[in-house]
Amino acid sequence: MHTPPPPPADADLHAWQAQRDALRRLHREVLDEPVPAALLQAAGQVPGRRTAEGRWLRWGGMAAAVAIAFGAGWMGNSHWLRATGDPARLARSAPGAFEFVHAAAVAHAVYAPEKRHPVEVAAAEQQHLIQWLSKRLDRPLKLPDLSAQGYTLVGGRLLPGSQGPRAQFMFERADGERVTLYVGSLADTTASASGETAFRFATEGPVASFYWVDRGFGYALAGALPRDALLGLATAVYRQLDRGGG
Repeated sequence: MHTPPPPPADADLHAWQAQRDALRRLHREVLDEPVPAALLQAAGQVPGRRTAEGRWLRWGGMAAAVAIAFGAGWMGNSHWLRATGDPARLARSAPGAFEFVHAAAVAHAVYAPEKRHPVEVAAAEQQHLIQWLSKRLDRPLKLPDLSAQGYTLVGGRLLPGSQGPRAQFMFERADGERVTLYVGSLADTTASASGETAFRFATEGPVASFYWVDRGFGYALAGALPRDALLGLATAVYRQLDRGGG
């Protein structure tokens, strides 16, 4: 007797649970660290004080929220994703893209607030960083230069993904504002199959992302920036990577 495949929502849940477990194994020492008392105090003030919402949504609070989310298995819930078009339709028609941009936003929220360990390999070792991540992702990678937009490279790190290893590159502005470029294989989406490279926009909490797929590879630029500002950065990234074949 033929067993029907699981509903898309169940398949997505299993994929996110697998990703959650992989992240836990990769960064067990981070998850075991206690949440700073100041962040816990800020979190407790949010429900009863709407005027405190702006403070909680700063990156320190977002990092605490993500740490709690890992422990509670909250990454399996996808209803809070708001993308261009219908997110439920995106989850059904392109679950790979839905998971990819979700993972990019979570990775940004986890690592962008970090002061001591925002990256695994710092910008001072840029050549090693590119060689290492290119080898792990099995694809020649190229770093965009965002100095004209006021951002310098902080460094990068390796992350797990549902379709293999992924890389995150972090850039920082003089005032401390950070954006991250998240890249990795994304071969099972409609956009990938058609060769589509159109930008799409999504937000998760304070994290906004522009993402696109080019020749079976996904890119997502994430940050807590206004949509137009983030679009300008994403356009600069795309033009440089497209010229370099990255």
